[in-house]
Amino acid sequence: MTIVGYIKESFGELKHNVTWPSWAEGQRLMVVVAVFSILFSLAIWGVDLAFGELISLYYSRLS
Repeated sequence: MTIVGYIKESFGELKHNVTWPSWAEGQRLMVVVAVFSILFSLAIWGVDLAFGELISLYYSRLS
């Protein structure tokens, strides 16, 4: 199979065999993903901040 044939076959499969969500459902899911991404990034930031403080405290007690 050639590259062009593969691309044509993939496009046809995406167009005819995939069930795409409605526009409203896509928007709702995008909001869910955005909210969880923000929450997860805030959680990682908080853990990073806490570990940074713990490491600073540890090294300040060593000297």
